[in-house]
Amino acid sequence: MRFTYDPRYNIAYIRFQEKRAEVETIRISDELVVDMAPDGTIYGIELLNANEQLRREDTGRLLVINEATGERVELPLAVG
Repeated sequence: MRFTYDPRYNIAYIRFQEKRAEVETIRISDELVVDMAPDGTIYGIELLNANEQLRREDTGRLLVINEATGERVELPLAVG
């Protein structure tokens, strides 16, 4: 899995796997897009207006938690 964030466009993308087939881009809402193959495999999720969706308690940081180990990492997000 790979998480990318582009502060220039305020877009985040969570890629679960490389695209191996044609995908359909499904707009779930104005701020959420899912890339899905015909067999239902989800390849990625795009978050538009990512700062607002990923902001944790208005600190401007993304908190990533490994539920298995309890490890926590905070990453800064661009202020937009």
